[in-house]
Amino acid sequence: MEVILKEDVSKLGSRGEVVKVAEGYGRNYLIPKKLAIEATAANRAVIDQMKASAVRRSAREKGDAQALAQQVEGVTVSFTRKSGERDQLFGSVTSADIAHELERKGVPIDRRKIQLDEPLKHVGEFNVPVKLHKDVTVQLKVIINREAVAEAAPVEEAGAEA
Repeated sequence: MEVILKEDVSKLGSRGEVVKVAEGYGRNYLIPKKLAIEATAANRAVIDQMKASAVRRSAREKGDAQALAQQVEGVTVSFTRKSGERDQLFGSVTSADIAHELERKGVPIDRRKIQLDEPLKHVGEFNVPVKLHKDVTVQLKVIINREAVAEAAPVEEAGAEA
């Protein structure tokens, strides 16, 4: 079955393209979720309008993403976490943690745009890619410091009173 994509679908195509998909995938997923419409003669006429609006929207989104990329480039996000031997963290730093810290600094970014393959679990300095647009990716500097551990005072035994 041929469908016209109304939105970008990863690993399938971008907005406005006519793609051939399996019958079930088109009827049960793409069309009900309004990601695509069936490629009929009437709908093909709509493609031109969709492509023109898609080009305008994409250009606007790319411009917004580039402006946001300039803000993100100068930002360094740092965390202080407890860690054990060999600088292994107790817990981890996730994309949600990074997004929350960026929001506190006045740079609102959706956590799904932060490209962490897996959470950060070691003390150190990391460059994390942030994909703001399909053509705009910026590196964010994330620093994870070890939390200062206060030396515990020796505890006196209760039965040692003279």
